[in-house]
Amino acid sequence: MTDIADKHDQYPQRGALHRLVLDNRAALGTFVVFVLMMALFFWGNPQVFSDWRIYNSVLTTLPVALFLVVPLVFIVTVGEIDLSFPAVMGSAAWIFALGVAAGYDPFLCIAVAIVVGMVLGIGIGAIVVYAGLSSLVATLGMNYLLRGAILIFTNGKSIAVVSLKGTVAYDVLSGSLWGFPVQMLWATAFIILSMILYNRHKFGARVHCVGDNPDSAEQMGIDTKRIRVYTFVFMGFGAALAGIFSTMINFTWWPTSGDSYLLPTLAAVFLGGTPTWGGIGTILGGAIGAVIVSFIQVGIVSAGLDGFYVQFFNGLIIILALLGHRWNQTRYR
Repeated sequence: MTDIADKHDQYPQRGALHRLVLDNRAALGTFVVFVLMMALFFWGNPQVFSDWRIYNSVLTTLPVALFLVVPLVFIVTVGEIDLSFPAVMGSAAWIFALGVAAGYDPFLCIAVAIVVGMVLGIGIGAIVVYAGLSSLVATLGMNYLLRGAILIFTNGKSIAVVSLKGTVAYDVLSGSLWGFPVQMLWATAFIILSMILYNRHKFGARVHCVGDNPDSAEQMGIDTKRIRVYTFVFMGFGAALAGIFSTMINFTWWPTSGDSYLLPTLAAVFLGGTPTWGGIGTILGGAIGAVIVSFIQVGIVSAGLDGFYVQFFNGLIIILALLGHRWNQTRYR
């Protein structure tokens, strides 16, 4: 009798573990890719990848990518796409740099930059949702529009913010804690809170419903247009944080700030297990995808290949990830 009871006790545990694996299979698959990639890089150049400095270098700039990838998962899950976040990132960072260079308190400049990013998110979301435009075309147009405005008003000149070093804002947000980049802790907190919002909050549930079947979501009483706009606002919030941290890390704002993140961010989202058709996605997988994309550039350079290979592999990742999602579409559904 005891043996039978023990077996019955084990079955629910097996079922729970099985469900856990199934629910997180996309993120787990991405993690396996990361482990294999790092093993390959270590085998190819153990001298470089056994040195902590290479990991510290990646972790220093990785939060910028994470602040972009995580909100974009919300956008894709709701059934949209956003190609304007590089310019939103540059715009918010520009306001932040202007304020700091003028001598204002950095925390006040951060707050204003975040508001700018979210306001731009509202505007972009309204154009897409209420004007009924394609998010692909509309956000691409807004990216060029905002970037052009930045170049016109700044005349293509950068802004140095070396006065940030030694301030409380810099030490708290972008300093070093026992040799570990502090900004990585903030990015981790952002990921955890976003996972709760995405998986455990009613907003995340509504995002999934709208992305899966907007007609059914409307019949359930969900304001689908408002939810879609909210995802663009969250994207603006994340892009503003990315711009702020990028400026603090480099002590300089460039008029092209954010442009280099477009393709890697898309690659990280799709590689992480968020397909293009909406309704499903994974925050954790997207974060792991961002780590993979960040290490690809380091691995390519350490392998002795030209830096031009980076864009090739980023594009290859997107294509392979989309093919994998299409092959696995039935299982997802």
